[in-house]
Amino acid sequence: MAPVLREEYGLSLTQVGALLSAAWVGACVTLLPWGLAADRYGERLVLTLGLAGSAACLVGAADAGSFEVLFGLLVLAGAAGASVNSASGRAVMFWFSPKERGLALGIRQTAVPLGALLVAIVVPPLTADGDSRAAFLFLAGLSAVGAAAGGLILRDRAGDELEVESVVRTLRDRRIWRLSIVSGLYVYAQVAIIGFGVLFLHDEHGLDDADAALVIALSLVLGAASRIGAGRWSDVVGSRIRPLRQLGVAVACALLVTAALAGGPLALLVAGVALTGGLSMAWNGLAFTAVAELAGAARSGAAIGLQQTVLSASGMIGPLVFAQTVASGSWALAFVVAAILPVVGWHALRRLEGY
Repeated sequence: MAPVLREEYGLSLTQVGALLSAAWVGACVTLLPWGLAADRYGERLVLTLGLAGSAACLVGAADAGSFEVLFGLLVLAGAAGASVNSASGRAVMFWFSPKERGLALGIRQTAVPLGALLVAIVVPPLTADGDSRAAFLFLAGLSAVGAAAGGLILRDRAGDELEVESVVRTLRDRRIWRLSIVSGLYVYAQVAIIGFGVLFLHDEHGLDDADAALVIALSLVLGAASRIGAGRWSDVVGSRIRPLRQLGVAVACALLVTAALAGGPLALLVAGVALTGGLSMAWNGLAFTAVAELAGAARSGAAIGLQQTVLSASGMIGPLVFAQTVASGSWALAFVVAAILPVVGWHALRRLEGY
């Protein structure tokens, strides 16, 4: 939707970055409270209320009259929809044994690339006339369906008594903080490719919105498969951290290749962007599983909420930093900078290898 929103509201690249970060802004505020609520009241109620609220905000976004109003409504949509992160992750922690969780949470995490794949296919035709209204209503409909599914399908299991001391101990765990911060470094790479890939291919290489979106759609297919594969890989080797570190190196290398190909040839660049996008999403399920297991099932909601808060902070700042790097330098430079962060994460995770 980025090219259409830019034209519809007369936005700069930095303002486009702000809209891409809006949902992360809202989520950053509410993820931890949603996680605590899931621990206390159960996943079903939290997920259903949050997604219903997100749907209402997206309906409002369809008729936003200005950039400021649109930004505010997307912030609220992200704040409400953030409930799904802790609630669904916590449910998986209770439903599956440790030997199955990597695969189970890997499958759960395919929701993100598969949802984005659906959007990448459906949204361009909806915005072909230069109007984003139908696309926002479509997104609102998806959130409403998610709320209904959560209410009807999730097991009606009450939450646990909220023990303040246990929660505080979870939030003070340095291992959880380290893993959360590394996750934030990794997500910057994902923002760089998935968030800006359409604009990059459109502005620098003349692809129309639909063709550029198809490249990102291929990334999302690869991302869904890689999350499942990475989850199963971690179950087999009995470690979440080792595969997580190796994926960080792979993402960094892929981003450097994309930077080298930023000027073309187009065929190689498209393949590089698609592969890099797929790899940039592979790590997420592993990090999700690792932080939940470090905290323990009963307090997994709080731990996931903390991790996702850090991710949201990175997702909030990342688009703004990346857009500014492009504006003041070049696309190639921005991809090189993005490649450095997973390497930093790879190094920081070495202390968690034993867990």
